Amino acid sequence: MGRIGISCLFPASWHFSISPVGCPRILNTNLRQIIVISVLAAAVSLLYFSVVIIRNKYGRLSRDKKFHRYLARVTDIEATDTNNPNVNYGIVVDCGSSGSRIFVYCWPRHNGNPHDLLDIRQMRDKNRKPVVMKIKPGISEFATSPEKVSDYISPLLNFAAEHVPRAKHKETPLYILCTAGMRILPESQQKAILEDLLTDIPVHFDFLFSDSHAEVISGKQEGVYAWIGINFVLGRFEHIEDDEEAVVEVNIPGSESREAILRKRTAGILDMGGVSTQIAYEVPKTEEVAKNLLAEFNLGCDVHQTEHVYRVYVATFLGFGGNAARQRYEDRIFASTVQKNRLLGKQTGLAPDTPYLDPCLPLDIKDEIQQNGRTMYLRGTGDFDLCRETIQPFMNKTNETQTSLNGVYQPPIHFQNSEFYGFSEFYYCTEDVLRMGGDYNAATFTKAAKDYCATKWSILRERFDRGLYASHADLHRLKYQCFKSAWMFEVFHRGFSFPVNYKNLKTALQVYDKEVQWTLGAILYRTRFLPLRDIQQETFRASHAHWRGFSFVYNHYLFSGCFLVVVLSILLYLLRLRRIHRRTPRSASTAALWLEEGLPSQKIAGAL
Repeated sequence: MGRIGISCLFPASWHFSISPVGCPRILNTNLRQIIVISVLAAAVSLLYFSVVIIRNKYGRLSRDKKFHRYLARVTDIEATDTNNPNVNYGIVVDCGSSGSRIFVYCWPRHNGNPHDLLDIRQMRDKNRKPVVMKIKPGISEFATSPEKVSDYISPLLNFAAEHVPRAKHKETPLYILCTAGMRILPESQQKAILEDLLTDIPVHFDFLFSDSHAEVISGKQEGVYAWIGINFVLGRFEHIEDDEEAVVEVNIPGSESREAILRKRTAGILDMGGVSTQIAYEVPKTEEVAKNLLAEFNLGCDVHQTEHVYRVYVATFLGFGGNAARQRYEDRIFASTVQKNRLLGKQTGLAPDTPYLDPCLPLDIKDEIQQNGRTMYLRGTGDFDLCRETIQPFMNKTNETQTSLNGVYQPPIHFQNSEFYGFSEFYYCTEDVLRMGGDYNAATFTKAAKDYCATKWSILRERFDRGLYASHADLHRLKYQCFKSAWMFEVFHRGFSFPVNYKNLKTALQVYDKEVQWTLGAILYRTRFLPLRDIQQETFRASHAHWRGFSFVYNHYLFSGCFLVVVLSILLYLLRLRRIHRRTPRSASTAALWLEEGLPSQKIAGAL
């Protein structure tokens, strides 16, 4: 009976042989098949082991992307760890018309991926409250005494200095950005105020504060920052991870030779304040827009990377805010009524018993208009449809196509593949009294607004006294809710030409439990190049890491490859020995094996 000699890769003294007689029959008859199956099983097991570990380390992050994003939102309300040296900080002061607010933001060390943005969030104190402070009046009140501006703003900066770790002050950027109140001042007064800030603040504070960090921003900039802020919070600047997410094909400006890229669909914004209304949304490269209505910018840290290049249409309409619109409406009422009284000899509105009947006020409410020392008396009729019809001329629409308020050009909106968020008055009009904020439905909103307008004022007051409306709703809101509901409806559907059946508007005050301010977009845009520092440091460390620089994935692939090479070598050697065993006489099988390997006969005798 033949014997199988095993000596591969071992010294001669380790040589041993196995006789098939003592083995099970299956090993004797199907040895090749068993060996092949065993090797394949080992290889598959090893590969499976490697894949499982790799997926545990990397795949889980992708698979649970939404969960981690949700977890990040939850942890976002936790107190900021000021003892963590890898946390960076940034400060933005919003100098508005009625007051100034300071926001302190923070973010962890950048992950080193040039395609990712900084993970900026609002700093929270030990009580988990956002680090925000507001003072009054507005900075524009110091137009005639600019030397007092530094003292005015010092309490805000002291507040920030107490929360940002002292060791981080010199690397914490400070931005003082002024809006509507400062825009109306003469340029000389604006310059005097900014000069005082740039001169005095570096003397008393160590924040990173250069000449470009204090400025009066335009309405266009403010709109862009608001657009960036909402889309950042919504995660629209992140990579596509879910097949169910809405995507768009984008041709990047200046990269005509490259193919269009797929990325997440961004959301547009609608913001109606007290004085102005604003709209901003992304437009394709093929759409020509005047420069004063278009913002093109790159949010990425590398100007050569075009993944985060965006073209955003931004338009701001002064006088189209809720309060300003009501003022324009009352001015028109007063002027037209006085003229009619003079021409027709009537006394409409001149006495409480002969009031002007206002369809835009709740039923039976009494109100007054004061102008130039004269008073006009009003009484509400609560006719929502007539109110809408009355205020339509205030849209200043033209007969030209593709125009919005005041005849301003508006690029086409793909209503079937778009999403908008409405802030400020869009939210207050739908939620404070009507209690239907969130997903907007024109038919439902119209019915609720009609019912409210047609309800007697005495009943509305009773409901208010019983606390049936939002906690921050006051009598001013109740009085002008009918007018503002009609104004919001007309601006949205007639001014911006959104169809009545549009389903993708969400009115919101907060997104993911966070109040979205344009200051978030400002800090994100102005710190967009900061990740380069972390990326360069990561590159430097990687170039000096040698073998430690190999990733977990590559190590396992290398190990798997080496293991398979060794196993296959052993398998081929065993098969070769078996072929030799079958060709040689049984009595001389062992000697023949040695001779086949080229060992001299004298060494064979010694080995035996």
